[in-house]
Formats: sequence, structure tokens, C-alpha cells
Amino acid sequence: MALKHIIDELENIPAGKTEEVTDRRSALGWLGEKLALVALPLAIGSVLNKAAAQTSGSIADALNLILEIEFMQYTYIRQGTNTGGLIPAADLAGFKNIIAQDKLHIAFLEKLITEQGGVPFKPKYYSSPTTDHPYVPAAYDFTMGSKFTPFADYATFLAIAQVMKDTCIHALLGQVATFQATNSVLVQMLQLQAAEGRHAAYTRLRRRLGVNAPETPTPWIQNNIPPGPTSVFQKYYTGEDNVIQNSIDVQALGNNYYNGGAQTQTAATAAFDEPYNKETITTLIAPFKKL
Repeated sequence: MALKHIIDELENIPAGKTEEVTDRRSALGWLGEKLALVALPLAIGSVLNKAAAQTSGSIADALNLILEIEFMQYTYIRQGTNTGGLIPAADLAGFKNIIAQDKLHIAFLEKLITEQGGVPFKPKYYSSPTTDHPYVPAAYDFTMGSKFTPFADYATFLAIAQVMKDTCIHALLGQVATFQATNSVLVQMLQLQAAEGRHAAYTRLRRRLGVNAPETPTPWIQNNIPPGPTSVFQKYYTGEDNVIQNSIDVQALGNNYYNGGAQTQTAATAAFDEPYNKETITTLIAPFKKL
């Protein structure tokens, strides 16, 4: 069943049931009466609470926030692929594929923002036509004030790439309430989120398998564990230790839901990524930007 059809059904909940369908479980119960659900993404489970869905700004503004992050991570990973000897040959094709997709994301977002009546974001120091769009290395300080040398050490490069990809997912989730104003935009942004999730998973697996990262990362965020060993990135995972979803303590769920009894905190947090609002995202990406 196409995701758009699922969203259409949510929009058509009868008036008499609107008050009943206010959380993830009851929403899915309603859908069960109408649809044979196949692999409904967990990513939208935490944003189906209609009572909590509030438009925090215009769609164009929300899209521009994502566009800003896409410019940053595209430039970062492309700069890494341009640095000879940094990325092992076995991993290089994967990162080239990521930047090719990020470039498409940028073009798509620019077109969509224009269609929404907005002006697409451009990074500081962007100078068209001399800029190799959308590659704008002059706009960023990826050393974060000389704290790191990501283009001289592959493990550091991967750690920062992971942070950027995870932050993009947090930002997308944080803007879902705004995207919900237009079904077509919501569907497309959830698809973009899925692509970013795959990018994050690839980066995390390269850290796990390629450089033996100290926290042994999984393809998804678990608990509020930042890329180690430094604590500089802890703030990029604030709230990811949350085990309460729609007033349900996921960690306390026992054999009625999972084999093996109560879940560890790490396991209980693995299925849910937390949404970050625009102000939080703006603060998190600021250290990567040149003044």
C-alpha cells in the first residue's frame, strides 16, 4: 500500500472518531480497519498524534532548514572524497553515491521551495556562477574551530559524517508537523528521510567495521550514545535516551510484546529517533559554519 494512500486515510478519519484517534496505537487501529498495513515506517509512528501536530512555520522555511543541512553535508562528504588517500578504496564508491544523492536532494528542495513561494537557501560565501553548485567549502569550518582534522584522519571524518547525517534526520522529524500541511510534501520529505537514514546507516557501519569505533555503533541511533571517544558530540544526541513514546514506557514492555522480558534502555530507544526543533538544529550546525 502506497504511503500516500495511508496518509490519505488518516486525513479522512470520520469526525466521530477524531477524538479517539489521537495516539499512535489508536491511529494504527483505525488504519487496520481500512488497510492491510505493510511495513509502515516507524519514523511516522511518533508524528501521528493529531492533537500534538502544530504548524511551527511555513513549509518553505522548514524546507530551507533541511536544504541548509544538505548543502553542509554534501560539501563535507565531497571534500572528503576529493582528499586523496583519506577514504579507503572499498568505501569510496559508497560515499560517492551518497554525495550524488545529496546533490539530487538539494536540487529537489530548491525546486520545491520555489514552488512553495519561498527563496531557496544559499550558504554564506556562495557566489554564483563561480561556485561549483552545490559545493561551497568556503562556507564551512569542518575542523570546528581547530578541534578536529577530519580530512587527515578517516575515523574522524566518519564520526563527523555520522553526526551530520543523524542531525539531518532529527531536523526532518522536527519539521514533520509543518510538512503535514501538504500531503505531497509530507510524503516526499519522509522519502528523503528514508534516504538520509540509509546514508547514516552506511556511515555508522563503516565506523563499526572499518575503523573499530569505540562505541561499536549500530546502523541506527541507540540511546544517547555519541561517536566516541570525545564528548564534544554529546549534545547532538540529547534526548535520545528517551524510553517514553506516547506515554508508553517502551523499556517496561514485557513478554506480551517481546520475547525475553523487559528491554534494555539501549534496545528501547533504538526504534525511535527524537525530533529536534529549528532552534536546536540551528545551534547544532553553527560550529560547522564560518563566521
